[in-house]
This record gives sequence, structure tokens and C-alpha cells, in this order.
Amino acid sequence: MADRRRSLLHPQDLAARGLIPPEAMVDIARVAARYRLALTPAVADLIDPADPADPIARQFIPHPEELQPAADENPDPIGDATHSPVKGIVHRYPDRVLLTPILHCPVYCRYCFRRETVGGDQAVLSAGELTLALDYIRRRDDIWEVVITGGDPLMLAPAALGAIVAALDAMAQVRVIRLHSRVPISDPGRVTDDLLARLDLATPVWLAVHCNHPRELAPAAAAACRRLTKAGIPLLGQTVLLRGVNDDPLILEQLMRAMVANRIKPYYLHHLDPAPGTARFRTGLAEGQAAMRHLRGRASGLCQPTYVLDIPGGHGKVPVGPCYLHDGRVTDWQGQQHDYPDVAPGRSSC
Repeated sequence: MADRRRSLLHPQDLAARGLIPPEAMVDIARVAARYRLALTPAVADLIDPADPADPIARQFIPHPEELQPAADENPDPIGDATHSPVKGIVHRYPDRVLLTPILHCPVYCRYCFRRETVGGDQAVLSAGELTLALDYIRRRDDIWEVVITGGDPLMLAPAALGAIVAALDAMAQVRVIRLHSRVPISDPGRVTDDLLARLDLATPVWLAVHCNHPRELAPAAAAACRRLTKAGIPLLGQTVLLRGVNDDPLILEQLMRAMVANRIKPYYLHHLDPAPGTARFRTGLAEGQAAMRHLRGRASGLCQPTYVLDIPGGHGKVPVGPCYLHDGRVTDWQGQQHDYPDVAPGRSSC
């Protein structure tokens, strides 16, 4: 059932709900005037107002430090604009493109790498712009996969999203359609029978669920994920490594186990992109690698995401997980080293 309660869109909504103290409203309003604010009831329900370090609140409640950009931060940290031949398309890799028909979200993450573009007045492609974007894909025989992202494509009406995926389904070269969404977690009532029927195509549809903390997989979210898998849609998990949210290896392990328990295969653990005002969420690469070492030894192979860094400037993702091969030896999950003949002495094989 859809949640009929109103989303929290203004600082006074947060104060009325007890999620910020009244004296913080002025500072929060300054941030909200610069970067869009929205929390769904489903997300607000997960927050413990009595915990000043609540990991759900940290992801979604504006903070004054967002207005203090660091020198190395970039409004387009992964170089989308560099690879955008037409509006709504990012074509960074030869065999796949991003299609961004909508830049609205049910919730606005405070670390978002597209925070400069989401939620604006031009956040939905016009009919003409969408036609040009689809025509671009249609003309390219090398495009094997289309990733529909944003924003959040599940914010579109089912009929509108259904028309887009139907157009892609009719393109012979497109063999996979992938949706990236927070909706199953943040607004699970949007996963309706109507939506699922429109995603039932000859072309396989995959859905990557964005989830950063095990508490986000609450009963309503778990039920939405189950509806998706029962409809034949495979689920992948995307997580961003965030200080104060999931940088504790034990929390990360709990999250990956919770994903797998809900039929979500952990796919990527993203190193945080340096968007403006996000420094308070940053970890070092070494911390992420240590977390991956922890996962490797203590959780099933099903629970292992690939730790990736999106190279600033639009150069693409690369895996940056820990190296287990060095100087003629291989290191096991317990940190013990062993000789192995294919590892060249004197150099790393990573």
C-alpha cells in the first residue's frame, strides 16, 4: 500500500517531526536553499531523533558543513558533462549508456555526486529531448546495455517509465535494461503491480537498489524488494562508503548480509565522489580496502561487492580493493602469506 503521509520538504517539517532542534532551522534553511531537501515518511521513520550520530539522519538531514566546499571538490565530480552527446545521455563506455529521463528523487542524499543538478526546474526531459535521447541509442549498434538513472527513474509515472523501457525493448541491439533506484528503500509503496507489469519485457530488466545501512532494509523495503524479485527482476546492491554511516566493517558486513537475505546481490561499494560540501562523509581508500579485507574473510562470496573509484574527470570506474599478491607471495584472508609460483618476485601482481 502507498504511504499517504506527506514527505518532509522544508526545515520546519524536520523540526515539527523532532528531527532537528528549532534553533537549527536557520542554518538548515540556508543549506536547503542551496541543495534540495526531501525525506519520505518511510525514511523519516527509520531515524532515531535521540541519537545525535544516527546513520540514517546523517545521510538525509542537511548540515551546515555542506556550504563549506573543499578545494578538491567538483560540481561534476565524475565528468558526466564530458561524455554527454545529447541531453539525458552519458556515453562513457563503448557498450552502454546512461539515460537520465528525470533528475527528481524521493529523498535527497547529502553526499550525492549529482547534487548540483537534481531537483531543479529542468529536471525532467521534455518529450522532444527524450525523443532525441532515444534516437541516439537507436542509431548506435554498439550499445548493448542502457542504464536508466537520474535522479530516480522510479519517480516517473509507471506509464511514462513503461513507454521508455518499451522503446528500448524494441531496439534489437539493446540486450539489457538496468534501472538504478532508491525507491524500494525510500518509498516502497511506489513498487506497484502497474509498475511491475510495465517492466515485464522480452529484454531483461535489472534493478540496482541503493542502500547504505542495514536499518534501511526495513519490513516495507524488504517487501518491495520481494515484489520485484517475484516479478522476475534481478536485484543488485549499490552502496557508498560513508564516514559515520557504514565505515565500520561490522556495519558493512551486516549490510551486505541483509542485502543477500533480501535477494539483492551486492554489486558496487563506491568510494565517495568529491562533490561540493561532502567532506564530512569522506574516508580514505585504505579504510575501504580494510573493510573489504574484513568482508573477504568473514562473509560469504555472495556478500562481496566490488570496491570502485570513479576517476574524476570522466575517466570511468576502476576497482580499488585490496591486493593479495605481492613479491612472490599471496596473502590469505587471515593475513598470512604463502608462496605461489605464478606471483613474480619483486613486484606486485595487482
